[in-house]
Amino acid sequence: MSAYYHWIKALHVIGIIAWMAGLLYLPRLFVYHCEVAHGSPEAERFQIMEARLLRLIMNPAMVATYILGGGLLSIPGIVDWSLGWIYVKLGMVAVLTALHHAMGKWRKAFAAGENRHSQRFFRIMNEAVTAAMIVVVAMVVVKPF
Repeated sequence: MSAYYHWIKALHVIGIIAWMAGLLYLPRLFVYHCEVAHGSPEAERFQIMEARLLRLIMNPAMVATYILGGGLLSIPGIVDWSLGWIYVKLGMVAVLTALHHAMGKWRKAFAAGENRHSQRFFRIMNEAVTAAMIVVVAMVVVKPF
């Protein structure tokens, strides 16, 4: 596998970019979706956009990120497991995964006309994704501990 390290890493980064794009954009769609009445043409359009973003981009990108990241972790000598940064990074990946699944539930709630969250809530969730992303990048690039 180490012979393919650079290809695996490149594809992993591409998967991360696609996944993060969705994680950052879907809550913004929810913010705008809050402004329209359930059953309206605008709401129907948002539901289509949200479903396609989640199913066609975010889900495959998350799976690719996990598979390729697992491939990287399996290469001997790539990660020093005695350092703490990798555990913080993996913890933040777990947070991003939980947010991903929460967004799936929120999308279903919108589709059923049962959204119980405000625009402010979805703006905060958008910032939570951003904060987790910053921590992941800092851990991987700086490896502070």
